[in-house]
Formats: sequence, C-alpha cells, structure tokens
Amino acid sequence: MDRIKVKIINRSGHELPCYETPSAAGMDVRAALKEPVTLGPLERALIPTGLRIQLPQGYECQMRPRSGLALRNGISLVNTPGTVDADYRGEIGAIVINLSNEPFTINDGERICQMVITRYSHVEWEPAERLDETVRGKGAFGHTGVD
Repeated sequence: MDRIKVKIINRSGHELPCYETPSAAGMDVRAALKEPVTLGPLERALIPTGLRIQLPQGYECQMRPRSGLALRNGISLVNTPGTVDADYRGEIGAIVINLSNEPFTINDGERICQMVITRYSHVEWEPAERLDETVRGKGAFGHTGVD
C-alpha cells in the first residue's frame, strides 16, 4: 500500500476525510452545508464538501457512493465515480441523487460519499488495422450466459 502526502484546505468545519478501518480504500467525506438539503425522489443536487486538495501528478481522486446510504436510502452519486484531476484546485462537490421513492434530507456534517485516491496512466494510441484474437472475441454484454 502506497502512502502519499496530499495538501488539503478544509473549510467545512468538520474533520478531514478519514479511513474508518485500517484496510479501507475509501475515506468518508462530509457535507458542508449552511442549511439542510432535501432531495425528493429522483432529484439531484451538488453538495459542497468545503474541501480543496492538491494531488501529486499521476494521481486522481475518485468520488464514490457510500454503500450504506445506497442500500438503506437509495442515495447515490450521479457521475460515479466522479474524478477530481490532479490540476483541479476548486472546492470538491458531490452530485448526489435520491433514487428512492421518499424524500431524503442531507444535513451539515453528514457522510455523503467516499473518496479514493489512486494512480492513473496516460494512453498513447497505436493505430492498427487488426487486433490480436482472443477466446472471447467480439462477445459483448451477457455473452457468457446466465448462471
């Protein structure tokens, strides 16, 4: 497991994102709200976090839903995973959506999503006329059948 130092500005008034267990990949992120936000069924909103970060080159921050909120309340992120690039310096926000049939209220300080910091690669395209054959070939969605 890599450990990297990341500069962070925290204007949320809440603790920094943190790992809840020693083997966790994601850190819980809290809402930074002046007043509660209620999302009706299928409504979405950009929820501020009060956080700004400076990632090292070659890293990204992925914003992901919290599984407990998704299971219990139908709360997810619209663009999951959302990517925060290494050169972005603005406040991180989470585009939260209510996929349930009931209104859901997000309060200041509530854990709304998780962030995962990970390395990435840049691709250099190599134009070709054909690709190597594989057993799968052109098999697409559902090509292996149903178990």
